[in-house]
Amino acid sequence: MIWARRLKLLTKFGVVALAMGALATGGKAQNAYQGKFTLPSETHWGGATLPTGDYTFLLPSTGSPYTLYIRGEKFAAIIVASAADEKVTSGHAQLNLVDIADVQNVETFEAPELGLTFSYGTPPQKHMGGKEAHQKMAPQTAPTSQVSENRTSIAVHTAGR
Repeated sequence: MIWARRLKLLTKFGVVALAMGALATGGKAQNAYQGKFTLPSETHWGGATLPTGDYTFLLPSTGSPYTLYIRGEKFAAIIVASAADEKVTSGHAQLNLVDIADVQNVETFEAPELGLTFSYGTPPQKHMGGKEAHQKMAPQTAPTSQVSENRTSIAVHTAGR
């Protein structure tokens, strides 16, 4: 009986020591990429619907699966990229949105500091049938983030690596 008590005590001590070690290691972990952005309207991103507002994000690792942890004032989400490409078209971090059926959807997230563009699933766009689709030109006074009638870019402010 004495051995059983000692073994039980030793087991509890070992579990506590492992837990403390894990917490200490987790506190020193460096995030690969983090920053903040503001959504001017409700936006679909992967399987989540983010309300209008300010958000912070963190990407713990630059390895697959590319998982973003997003937190807003009253909302939090975990979003996994469907793909990552080493092609970055802009010189600054940005979310590229596409308007599908009057709903904003995040299509890509460009992270030039990482040299990656993350892609996210969006609903299929409905084509205009026999009619031609025309690209609406943005007026000169429009902000540079407005790309076309159904595509928009949102600036992302990053804390880097």
